[in-house]
Amino acid sequence: MSRIVHHKLPNTGPEREALRETGQFWTPDWVAEAMVGYLIAGGCQNLFDPAVGAGAFFRAAKKLQSMSHKTLTLSGTEIDPQALEEALANGLCKDDLANVEITDFVLKKPDSLYEGIVANPPYIRHHRLSRHTKAKFRALSMKLIGKPLDGRAGLHIFFLIRALQLLAANGRLAFIVPADTCEGIFAADLWKWITAHYCLEAVVSFTPEATPFPGVDTNPLVLMIANTTPQGDFFWVRCTKPDTEQLREWVLSDFTKAGDDLISYQRRLSEALCFGLSRPPVEGVSFDLTLGTFAKVVRGIATGANDFFFLTTEQAKIIGIPDEFLIPAIGRTRDVPGNDITIETLAMLKKAGRPTLLFSPDKRPLGQFPAAVQAYLRQGIDMGIHERSLISTRRPWYKMESREVPPILFSYLGRRNARFIRNYAGVLPLTGFLCVYPHSTNPDFIDRLFKVLQHPQTIVNLALVGKSYGNGAIKVEPRALERLPLPPEVVSETKLVANKKYEQMALLF
Repeated sequence: MSRIVHHKLPNTGPEREALRETGQFWTPDWVAEAMVGYLIAGGCQNLFDPAVGAGAFFRAAKKLQSMSHKTLTLSGTEIDPQALEEALANGLCKDDLANVEITDFVLKKPDSLYEGIVANPPYIRHHRLSRHTKAKFRALSMKLIGKPLDGRAGLHIFFLIRALQLLAANGRLAFIVPADTCEGIFAADLWKWITAHYCLEAVVSFTPEATPFPGVDTNPLVLMIANTTPQGDFFWVRCTKPDTEQLREWVLSDFTKAGDDLISYQRRLSEALCFGLSRPPVEGVSFDLTLGTFAKVVRGIATGANDFFFLTTEQAKIIGIPDEFLIPAIGRTRDVPGNDITIETLAMLKKAGRPTLLFSPDKRPLGQFPAAVQAYLRQGIDMGIHERSLISTRRPWYKMESREVPPILFSYLGRRNARFIRNYAGVLPLTGFLCVYPHSTNPDFIDRLFKVLQHPQTIVNLALVGKSYGNGAIKVEPRALERLPLPPEVVSETKLVANKKYEQMALLF
């Protein structure tokens, strides 16, 4: 099997950390065979895997060439020698791996072009990449794409870019990647370049029940791209059953035999790029009215050290922090079981010993705080709190971010329970939430907006703007939430009218 990584790992302790560092998670055979089948269907005789890992694609190639009586030569690269030992244990022989080089595929570019490239690249997220590595990746994207990709692009994105650079004329590429490849903040620049120079032939998605990686928080996609003239249409398929042979047969038939386990569409590329390659075709959704028409969205407060700045009532009392430096706050979405947060909710959390107070010092010199606050801040210095990455950028380090109290909150990451929350308790949210600030402070306006946001069709539309993970989880960034389409008929029924001031401002732009 080859590798994919995940947003969250089921493992714990050292094993979990090791997987996060290497980005390894193995691809099942039924998916690997379909991906290799795409290369074979295009006449490929030489298969190159830039992340050989435990050898899933090599094993799939050997199986398919015996079925088709075609010969494939195998070559590749791998950075982890131990993974190749696992490939041998999984049934490959040393001859199969004879043309595999131990090297860094992205930063040490091979000299050859390849007619068939297949991979499950390591998904190492951007915050685990060194500044030096990020600088090299930035230069690579500048050279190939003509502009640097956003710094939040992970290692898998640069595997894809490098592989496309090395794809020979009329060659084919099959990559299995997380959905953020099509949903991340860098996606628009990436796909503008890809679709201008290459032909996207097919995208395969999976229902939660059919995911190749059960129990792992990733929403995988298979990209099938040819180095031929770009076309305006492509096939988009959703696989609904795991371990199905229909996916392989569909690919080998050149996308003509889609069985009951596959839901197949032929899509316009322009539509898919607009709404998201990872998402099904969008029909009947109007983007004339969005949340941004009626409100502004800002992320919650990032303390940089919740264990120091987010306190229980008992902790604040023991430390002796005066009330003027304490603000009612909420940190976790699970601390809000319903669709509103009230004074009673806070009382329940306090009784359960949950933190509900944000320690919020201002920027005055340390020596001008009350004695108890001075002592606690000095304790923070002794603990090294001031040296943590986010906190070390503040001047002074202890000055907390400020927010107005938002009337509406949004759960930042939801697993089939993404929701808007009415903030009756007047709390400030931490980064587990987004702050929704309606353009009008009129209570009636806020109530009508909240009613629209609670509507089931509005909640369904979250999938159109959020990043998707495993088991139906989505994550919606602030700017993306502002693009959330609100159903016009629901807005009309609720008699919600946009604030005229902001309508006029929009016209100026």
